[in-house]
Amino acid sequence: MIISPAYAQAAATGGTESSLVSLLPLVLMFVVLYFIMIRPQMKKQKEHKAMVEALAKGDEVVIAGGVLGRVARLGESFLHVEVANGVELQVQRGSVVQVLPKGTFK
Repeated sequence: MIISPAYAQAAATGGTESSLVSLLPLVLMFVVLYFIMIRPQMKKQKEHKAMVEALAKGDEVVIAGGVLGRVARLGESFLHVEVANGVELQVQRGSVVQVLPKGTFK
């Protein structure tokens, strides 16, 4: 006979303890993932939302395409950014990437 018969081993007495120990690395991995990736991203989203809500007429901003301009008009979900004299772009509020210090855009 080429294959020898396999016999089942007796069950270990500490079955629940060993299953908890085997789940520990998985739980630890999720905790580390939360503190390294998820929590900082949520903080960044909260800061961006506060910045967008605090926009006012005359603020100098950078929009998502890298275009600099001054906020000319505000709407509920859109705003008009003046990029040159008489040239306005209508963009969504969420596309504002950064608010610049006064005097940056001339």
